Amino acid sequence: MVTTGLVAIDATILATAVPTIVKDLGGFASFPWLFSVYLLTQAVAVPIYSKLADTVGRKPIVLIGVGLFLLGSVLSGFAWSMPTLIAFRAIQGLGAGAVQPMAITIAGDIYTVEERAKAQGYIASVWALSSVVGPTLGGVFSQYVTWRWIFFVNVPLCLAAGWLLVRHLHERIERRRHAIDWTGGALLTVASTLLILGLLEGGNAWAWDAPQSIAAFGVGLLALVG
Repeated sequence: MVTTGLVAIDATILATAVPTIVKDLGGFASFPWLFSVYLLTQAVAVPIYSKLADTVGRKPIVLIGVGLFLLGSVLSGFAWSMPTLIAFRAIQGLGAGAVQPMAITIAGDIYTVEERAKAQGYIASVWALSSVVGPTLGGVFSQYVTWRWIFFVNVPLCLAAGWLLVRHLHERIERRRHAIDWTGGALLTVASTLLILGLLEGGNAWAWDAPQSIAAFGVGLLALVG
């Protein structure tokens, strides 16, 4: 639940702090990428992490995810411009791509069929609570402290989650070889990136019928189909 809380709070805490971040770093036209790049890297990483978890176990993958999330949070807290903050948010997304699905998978592994419904309810309650706590914390930090604490607050949570996982999560790993579709993962990354690029920049950086939009949507759809 702690690992789920990391991802859930981070998905909502940034929204109320955007005006302060833009005022400090600039880059108003680019701020939607703070959310999009996080979700993009999270989405494209999930299939790869899932295959790796079946090969090496859930615990190493979720620990890698917590580590990446911690790294991205620290770097985001020290970001000096909007492009660097966007890049560091991408690292956070890579970590979240391991943490969120592994939390649900681990719950399925350690609980019986009868207990899983209750466990899923607890996990869902974390998201419900975070939807209220996240924006509140974001507003408080940005107004009374500094927006950088929106990311630094993840540090003790990541350390606590890592300690709990190392100490209390024990799993019996059955080594199985799984073929990882790296080509499919690359195509999904390209497709998602180009489609989001076309949606975010179309009508802003260039016209919807401009060659850039046509190329972004066309190549993105081809990569998605491929």
